[in-house]
Amino acid sequence: MQKRHRDRRLYFQELASTSREFYIDYLKKFTNLTSETRILEIGCGEGGNLVPFAEMGCTVLGIDISAIQIENAKVFFQENNLNGNFVFSDFLAVNPPENEDEKYDIVLIHDVIEHIEPPYKPEFFAHMIRFMRPDAIAFFGFPAWQMPFGGHQQIGSSKVLSKIPFIHLLPEKSYRKLLEKAGENESTVNELLSIKRSKMPVELFEKTAKAANLEIVKRTLWIINPHYKSKFHLIPLRAIWPFSGIPYLRNFYCTSAWYILRIAGPTE
Repeated sequence: MQKRHRDRRLYFQELASTSREFYIDYLKKFTNLTSETRILEIGCGEGGNLVPFAEMGCTVLGIDISAIQIENAKVFFQENNLNGNFVFSDFLAVNPPENEDEKYDIVLIHDVIEHIEPPYKPEFFAHMIRFMRPDAIAFFGFPAWQMPFGGHQQIGSSKVLSKIPFIHLLPEKSYRKLLEKAGENESTVNELLSIKRSKMPVELFEKTAKAANLEIVKRTLWIINPHYKSKFHLIPLRAIWPFSGIPYLRNFYCTSAWYILRIAGPTE
């Protein structure tokens, strides 16, 4: 397990740095971003992604299923004299706003969709739309499933396995046995197997989004994830055509997929 997975304050700071340097300018291309903007992050963790938006004076709300991370978010925001609201809940159990004024201009979903089990993905998209104003955008960022560490094996306690790429592509039974022999506890094994079931290749994401009546406004695939700059001091690198346009194969070398989505017009 990497240090950032134990030191949540460090992880909070890394996310804030990435969001400040990359997300703000990326989102500004598709929406007005002012102190009046309302931001919702689903699966916010400690809230690091929301920091630069709070610094701008935006109204920010973070929802996460982890009580510990929500408590950390409240503490970290208070330490930084930032305003933000945080809710401990399964997002699907949160009631959507009752009127348009309470809905959101931007919804952030970063490193979350690949954790949602397949039966709940369509429900997740449909529920997210209920929180969005008609002209709102949703920003998704996630690792393409087949990329070297798309299985999140780096969260494991084994110093060896956490550094081995592509092991998440093993058949499920073999993967389980490998994790158990490496000494991973049952909770970690179950989490990693859940991620394997919940995998999100680029093609599946686009199919799921379109089925939810969401329009893909922008897709950016990264060979070197922008977040790797704060994590590993690497220079971000976009996947350019033709590498970004090769179906299925691109999932093996794109470490992050970014999407801007809007609610599509009514279908005929």
